[in-house]
Amino acid sequence: MKHYIDITLFPDPEFPATILMNSLYMKLHKSLNEQKTNKIGVSFPRMAITLGNVLRLHGEKDLLADLQNTNWIGGMHGYCDVTSIQSVPEEIKHRTVSRKQSTMSQSKLNRLLKRGSIAKEDVKNYRAKMIENKLDYPYLELISSSNGQKHRRYIEFGELVDIPVEGLFDQFGLSKTATVPWF
Repeated sequence: MKHYIDITLFPDPEFPATILMNSLYMKLHKSLNEQKTNKIGVSFPRMAITLGNVLRLHGEKDLLADLQNTNWIGGMHGYCDVTSIQSVPEEIKHRTVSRKQSTMSQSKLNRLLKRGSIAKEDVKNYRAKMIENKLDYPYLELISSSNGQKHRRYIEFGELVDIPVEGLFDQFGLSKTATVPWF
């Protein structure tokens, strides 16, 4: 991962950065899926409580150029600034950026009820545990292309390490094992 592109969202009085990031990320996911690539990773260098207003794409120069040539950002160009392909600085740290999933959810509860694995009187306890174990990670709110349902994709940031770990990324640019440069 020697190259990157930064996409910085402009402040907008009508749309908060979180809404714009959700939309931008959905477009990226669609494009990565169409490109059938698993060698582009993402990071959110300005993340804090939210993911911030910068989406950074990491990959080899030719893959990033191919992605940019598809004009995947489309109508969002008016809401963001896209840098040219840049070289990653020397002497930096690396980390994984991955999805974090809850072990308890409403959809899981519905499945348990449907197949009779949980008694109706235990539903209240299950919901209480769901609230107790709520994830406290920054997230993207995405819309499933298969069923149109909204869902949250929580993002977990691994520990900073000195040596990069090669690997593959999913169609969201995330990986539990492969690292991206962090700067």
